[in-house]
Amino acid sequence: MEDWRHGGFGLYLHWPFCASKCPYCDFNSHVAATIDQPRWAAAYLAEIARVGAETSGRVLNSVFFGGGTPSLMAPDLVAAILDAVRATWPVANDLEVTLEANPGSVEAGRFRAFAAAGVNRLSLGVQALNDADLRRLGRTHSVAEARAAFDIARASFGRVSFDLIYARQEQSLADWQRELAEALAMAADHLSLYQLTIEPGTAFGARQAAGGLRGLPDEDLSADLYLATNEICAAAGMPGYEVSNHARPGAESRHNLIYWRGGDYAGIGPGAHGRLTLGGQRLATETPLAPAAWLDRVEGRGNGESLRQALSPADQAAEYLMMGLRTAEGIDAARYHALGGEGIAGDAADRLIGLDLLQRRDDGRLIATTAGRAVLNAIIRALMP
Repeated sequence: MEDWRHGGFGLYLHWPFCASKCPYCDFNSHVAATIDQPRWAAAYLAEIARVGAETSGRVLNSVFFGGGTPSLMAPDLVAAILDAVRATWPVANDLEVTLEANPGSVEAGRFRAFAAAGVNRLSLGVQALNDADLRRLGRTHSVAEARAAFDIARASFGRVSFDLIYARQEQSLADWQRELAEALAMAADHLSLYQLTIEPGTAFGARQAAGGLRGLPDEDLSADLYLATNEICAAAGMPGYEVSNHARPGAESRHNLIYWRGGDYAGIGPGAHGRLTLGGQRLATETPLAPAAWLDRVEGRGNGESLRQALSPADQAAEYLMMGLRTAEGIDAARYHALGGEGIAGDAADRLIGLDLLQRRDDGRLIATTAGRAVLNAIIRALMP
């Protein structure tokens, strides 16, 4: 069995445009006054045809429209893409089709049209349930708009997730506990809960460098916030199945599980990454970040990729270790060995188990504990050959 089949096969489509740029965001997103959606449609359809020819016959498990703000796409464009997807690959009976959305009223009004186009899971960028913090995060919606959008989403889609950012400026543990309880009461089946990180090249990064970003939590409070998040969500029936993701049983993001389980995924659109196994070789793919550069490659060369590089066995094993340990199911030590040719350092694993940062199950799986996932980078460094 080719290794990618442990995770499945998915398609990621990147829509690079946003109405405005949030100060914490380091994703590949751009603000544009006008967007030629028919031109973008032609480019996406051409890339689907190209990748489909290379992966003919594979069963597609998931489609994910990410961004940027994909809810700014015309519903007809989403429908055309999904029609092309179904004509290109056989799809799983339970094909998951996710679209990321912002809670503004214009996008919310499109939700029913996206559902009619074939989207069956919505991921809503709520980010905070506090109007003052929404403004501080640069969000253009209010809490009331977010709640209204969520209600429309629940009525339009079978599955709904939303994101929150915590470890915000001046946010106490009690503040976050109250906000998380409020989020859980909204009855979503999936929550993505991210600690605020300050990235270089963002407006927040520049503000922090200038000494103007005050009130961020220290390491102890950050750890307390993370542990409280896991405890509260688990008690509410939404355990953390990945470092930042919580779901009711059966509501996990199937698309993201493809990444974390080391499956194959095609990445289409500006800045999209991919992993494809072709001819027995696992390949990493990349595309240009700039929207115009990506369009020029697709239209001028018939190929939107800017990089296609073979991954060594050691690289594949390292990716499996880094991604798999993020999840509650952990990694299969035998699979890791088969990928990379080397076993996990036993002494290091035993030491981490003794510290209650790692568990070894009878079936050979290694799993980071909740405390271990809070210091995951250190665990990965210790286990690397």
